[in-house]
Amino acid sequence: MRPRTFAAGATAAAAVLLLSSCSTPGGGTTADAGSDVLVVSTPTEPDSLDPTLANTFAARLVFTSFCEKLYDVDANLKIVPQLAAGMPVMSDGGRTMDIPLRKGVAFNDGTPLDAAAVKTTLDRDLTMKASARVGELNAVSRVEVKDPTTVRIRLKHPSAPLLAQLADRSGLVMSPTALKKLGDNFGTAPVCVGPFSFKSRVSGNELSFVKSQDYYDRDKVRLNGIVYKFITNSSVATANLESGDVQAAEHLDPSDAVNLENEKGEKVLHSDTIAYQSLSINVRKNAKTALSHSAGLRKAFEMSINRNALNQSVWNGQMVPDCGPLPAQSALRTKTDCTPFAPDAARALVKKSGVKTPVPVELMVPTGAASQREAQVVQSMANDVGFKVSVRPIDLVSGLDLARKGQFDTFLEGWSGRVDPDGDTNDIITTGGSNNFSGSDDKTVDRLVAEAAQTTDNTRRAELYGAAVKRVGEQRPLLYLYHDRWFVGTTDKLHGVVYPPDGIPRFKTAYLTH
Repeated sequence: MRPRTFAAGATAAAAVLLLSSCSTPGGGTTADAGSDVLVVSTPTEPDSLDPTLANTFAARLVFTSFCEKLYDVDANLKIVPQLAAGMPVMSDGGRTMDIPLRKGVAFNDGTPLDAAAVKTTLDRDLTMKASARVGELNAVSRVEVKDPTTVRIRLKHPSAPLLAQLADRSGLVMSPTALKKLGDNFGTAPVCVGPFSFKSRVSGNELSFVKSQDYYDRDKVRLNGIVYKFITNSSVATANLESGDVQAAEHLDPSDAVNLENEKGEKVLHSDTIAYQSLSINVRKNAKTALSHSAGLRKAFEMSINRNALNQSVWNGQMVPDCGPLPAQSALRTKTDCTPFAPDAARALVKKSGVKTPVPVELMVPTGAASQREAQVVQSMANDVGFKVSVRPIDLVSGLDLARKGQFDTFLEGWSGRVDPDGDTNDIITTGGSNNFSGSDDKTVDRLVAEAAQTTDNTRRAELYGAAVKRVGEQRPLLYLYHDRWFVGTTDKLHGVVYPPDGIPRFKTAYLTH
């Protein structure tokens, strides 16, 4: 679920590789690509292919190939219709949302897309016991079929973030025929509307998709299929790209991306993303570590971290150090005063705490070479002021499970970011949120985030989010470290990849030349 970015004030434009003309490098044409299968490496495996249950960035990545949403975002993070035929029509003081649907669209099993199908999906998202979408749709009172091509959503109250949620996983629509057949096992053979259809999954290895014959826009799909291979090590992925075993390597380390830029036969796309990296601290009442129960020690831990040095030593200076979740692209971001790197002051706070030194801290971190380097740098910095950090590598899915159960001390993980600030705050820093790994419980933060979601006044929303982020910064249940820039390495024979600031490459219009 977690995931090299822009300087403050930088443009929000995405690095987008547009389709070239029909005449392609090497004398080939787009017609050459019809029989090609694209192999893409990605460092993490999706937790689930069920849109109701999925909660990882890897799932969001593969959904773009086989499961479309009501809305999507463009190269400037503007929300645009996808399965919807237009933007929603609001009425009743913002409490009723009517969504028109595209006509003549079918799921990849031939089932027609209509308002009843959308209602089936949204009702499942709202009621399924293990649903990860409930919090995202908490403003929804009920879903109705206004007519066959119009979905009506009744809201408990006006909700500014809801449209952005429908441009993310809450907007993914599943085939009602497949849902009826598979029920809770939908993720084993998922069927949606998309350029590709699910073929197979080999756990720990790869996911395979084939071109859909039912897709409404299939004439724009030039690939015959797409395979996502799970390669955790960026250098190994780069080697696979150079050998031709993969044609695109997603989420490369900056050092590998820099090296690739100088190689003949490869090219590098980059996206200044809305993602961020943070370090969650378990502050639950039943947590048993000194760091959990001492705000002073948490402040000392943050003061030990030199964000600029971390960026340089691990990421070649490609990240943007920051201490808040909202990216520079967000119109609702307010200025944040970061806690400075101050090792002497940190040592004084550790001493003042009265806790026997060195203070033990276990740092849980997802497996992967870059994550390990990052953890080791944080370890070295914190140890220098009186902590004793032990690094615990763990696969991402298991780490997320332990984090939600509160069975950890600290957890270094990324968040892939959301278009609306609610997605970077609500559920993450609010009480009881499924991604509130720290277990923080602050009614003031809850009130600020809730109020921000229920007003459409952007000036007021910015003030509220700013206040919430400031309060979290003072209590430190999590420490924000930086915003991301991400890289995709490709063969120079791959064209038509779209890479917007949400950090998710789209391969719908991709094609290979020979």
